[in-house]
Amino acid sequence: SNSSAESLDRLYPAVGSTKPPRKRTTSQCKSEPPLLRTSKRTIYTAGRPPWYNEHGTQSKEAFVIGLGGGSASGKTTVATMIIEALDVPWVVLLSMDSFYKVLTKQQQEQAASNDFNFDHPDAFDFDLIIATLKKLKQGKSVKIPIYDFTTHSRKKEWKTLYGANVIIFEGIMAFADKELLKLLDLKIFVDTDSDIRLVRRLRRDISERGRDIEGVIKQYNKFVKPAFDQYIQPTMRLADIVVPRGSGNTVAIDLIVQHVHSQLEEVRGAWAALASAHQCHPLPQTLSVLKSTPQVRGMHTIIRNKETSRDEFIFYSKRLMRLLIEHALSLLPFQSCTVQTPQGHDYEGRTYSGKQITGVSILRAGETMEPALRAVCKDVRIGTILIQTNCNTGEPELHYLRLPKDISEDHVILMDCTVSTGAAAMMAVRVLLDHDVPEDKIFLLSLLMAEMGVHSVAYAFPRVKIITTAVDKKVNDLFRIIPGIGNFGDRYFGTDAPPDWSDDEDALST
Repeated sequence: SNSSAESLDRLYPAVGSTKPPRKRTTSQCKSEPPLLRTSKRTIYTAGRPPWYNEHGTQSKEAFVIGLGGGSASGKTTVATMIIEALDVPWVVLLSMDSFYKVLTKQQQEQAASNDFNFDHPDAFDFDLIIATLKKLKQGKSVKIPIYDFTTHSRKKEWKTLYGANVIIFEGIMAFADKELLKLLDLKIFVDTDSDIRLVRRLRRDISERGRDIEGVIKQYNKFVKPAFDQYIQPTMRLADIVVPRGSGNTVAIDLIVQHVHSQLEEVRGAWAALASAHQCHPLPQTLSVLKSTPQVRGMHTIIRNKETSRDEFIFYSKRLMRLLIEHALSLLPFQSCTVQTPQGHDYEGRTYSGKQITGVSILRAGETMEPALRAVCKDVRIGTILIQTNCNTGEPELHYLRLPKDISEDHVILMDCTVSTGAAAMMAVRVLLDHDVPEDKIFLLSLLMAEMGVHSVAYAFPRVKIITTAVDKKVNDLFRIIPGIGNFGDRYFGTDAPPDWSDDEDALST
């Protein structure tokens, strides 16, 4: 049939065609829990943005592994084993099952009676798959549909994923589109005996998807087996590696892991490039420093003094935060407006000309600035980002993210109490850009910044407005600001950071 011919045309690249060398890339997860704990570390399978270099761009591209094979061949198990053996902290596991097309009413009825072919290439939304993988490779956030196999429909809610160091994309039609194949750096076909696949499918569909045995066998004989013979098994020739017996073939999995490790380049110390960038340059025009009045200098004198009690430190820090927030709000766009006073006279005033203001705090120190923002900005929305430094690589990593909906239309007040190298601030800005916040609508606020951090942020993101109450010239060998203010979070919250980790307001995380 014409439909089958078109599907096969999508399936196979033209014979003799030469493919240009591909760049390495990355990908992400399906409906499994976002954490995978091994004996060595916790692996984040929901994906998070990797480190970005001093230009504000991704310092390395993700490596994309495609896992193909028949239904219930053990692809997900193989993917999990690869993730565990790779021991790479940031991984995306993306399942093709999330990308079934939305069914019409007639197709829904066919699916309910096991008469709809879910094992045909036309059942998948390849355009959405390709667009999603491309965005993940760029390190951007993507929204993944959640498919309900019981009702054969997409759920209302979607989940957000990010690019990472490694992306594993698995599905029965993983190699069934020429454009999709171009995005895969390594193609693995999981080859499992058909009897074993049938037994697994029976167990899965009955226990997890609410099917009966007659319906599962009917669907298998009518659709699954013919589709495997026509569309899936032929793609074995496109694979770089074939894994017989699936997850039972540990030798093949070890070879795959060795190959991936040889392709991945560890990017360590990218933040160190920031230290030498733009030394002795004049401070950027995007920087706005609160006027150093006797009042401001007096508060700095108190909070910088190591002998200051915690109560006084908190009190004067809050006063300084309030002044900083008010100064930042004065830099927002305003327009003229006329109001009538109670005496019946017109007053030529000003009103905020944007849509909404959202505050985003970089945990944990940035969270202390939220009350000051709420005090002067009515109905402000608040988001949070947790960034911490990896002790082994020295790189900041994003561990938690909660942003309000439709943040792309807002002016965003990004808050962190101290900025040293600018590493955490740059990652936070990059996250906001990935959520489509315009660069010129981001205001980075900090009580104290080092010149290094100012230059780093301004160089990477020249349209981000940087606002602070003071700029210190130096940092020490541990990248702490000199003369500085100390560990703001520990002084504010009365805690002592363990010696083997850096808090977000410390050293590299700032």
